[in-house]
Amino acid sequence: MSITDGLDLVSSHAYASQGIPHDLWTRLRAESPVHWCTPPGFAPFWAITKHADICEISKQPEIFSSAEGIAMIPLAQEEIVRQQELAGSMRVIIEMDPPEHRSFRNVASPVFTPRAVKDMDEAIRTSAREIVDRLAGETGEGECDFANDVAAAHPLRILSTMLGVPRESEPDILRLTNQLFASDDPDLQREGEDRRQATMEMGLEFYQLFDRIIQDRRANPRDDLASLLANARIDGEPMGMMETLGYYLITFSAGHDTTKNALVGGMRALLEHPDQFERLKREPELLDSAVEEVVRWSTPVNHMKRKVLQDYELRGQKLRGGDWLVMFYASANRDEEVFDDPFAFRIDRRPNRHLAFGIGEHFCMGANLARRSQRALLQELARRLEWAELAGEPEQIHSAFVVGLKKLPMRYRIRPAA
Repeated sequence: MSITDGLDLVSSHAYASQGIPHDLWTRLRAESPVHWCTPPGFAPFWAITKHADICEISKQPEIFSSAEGIAMIPLAQEEIVRQQELAGSMRVIIEMDPPEHRSFRNVASPVFTPRAVKDMDEAIRTSAREIVDRLAGETGEGECDFANDVAAAHPLRILSTMLGVPRESEPDILRLTNQLFASDDPDLQREGEDRRQATMEMGLEFYQLFDRIIQDRRANPRDDLASLLANARIDGEPMGMMETLGYYLITFSAGHDTTKNALVGGMRALLEHPDQFERLKREPELLDSAVEEVVRWSTPVNHMKRKVLQDYELRGQKLRGGDWLVMFYASANRDEEVFDDPFAFRIDRRPNRHLAFGIGEHFCMGANLARRSQRALLQELARRLEWAELAGEPEQIHSAFVVGLKKLPMRYRIRPAA
């Protein structure tokens, strides 16, 4: 009998009801690390669960293609996506193969270098301080939903500033981002019985929001990422409108939800491992390694799909040209061959060769920004949070692609700002 047909690995509702399938991944890594899955309602695929195999695949984009989609979604939703593509939908850099991918990546990569991101430190620290000040209020004590009141608000402010989103439009972009990455979640999905119509309306709303910014930055360019994207050129020619819109979309949506989910996952881990939180308060020099452990532990981008372009052998399994495979980063980040005591949350973990930002051609361009954003908020909380505890049950998002908590009720006492 097969270990799994794969449904528990890719079903949004399975993640919400059963949690992240670490027990199943542990068994797959030991018994069937390259595992053929035939989940009902989805295309068949190879489940890749080992760290080394994901690295091997990710470094060969000429064999393992991103161009036909990166998320394992139900067949019914794939049909909607195909119809949108035929109608001329936005194109995103994460679904491009080289050499096209490298040309588009070069457009914005200078903005995300360590030196460039460091220039944003003041704005990042201000955002973190203002959020914690708001939590403190007049008494310093209270309750919040950390997922929405803190983890969502921090990257939202930073990315809105970079991409020219007016403050009054931030609630709209947050709502749209939730709808994009949690389209199966009854609390977050776009309303409407017709999924095709709801998807088209969401795309139109994204278009209208970003088109206003693009037209403004073309008429009145500034020294910011929004202007860089609006006026970008590829191989000497202006970047196409669908590609420009797609760049805005992926920069904002991927940058926001991944950082948010890492922050809320990290807060839950610190609440459930109070010894580690107390150590972080005593030893602020561990902030950088704490951020890496939070990212490993939470692994917001759970999987990436690739199409096999030619026959390939992996751990004795024959992958055929035309097959799909799915790389599970959250499994790789608990790989016993790479991490000592992988199910322990340790803020001093070194080395920490996690794959939460990917590896190879599609390594996350915004990794430096994500790290500094998380560092600033963790630093502010470690400095001022006197005590905290869960105030209710955390709730998992109905999503198997970008995973995390949609609710983390918490009560706390915060030291007032100095």
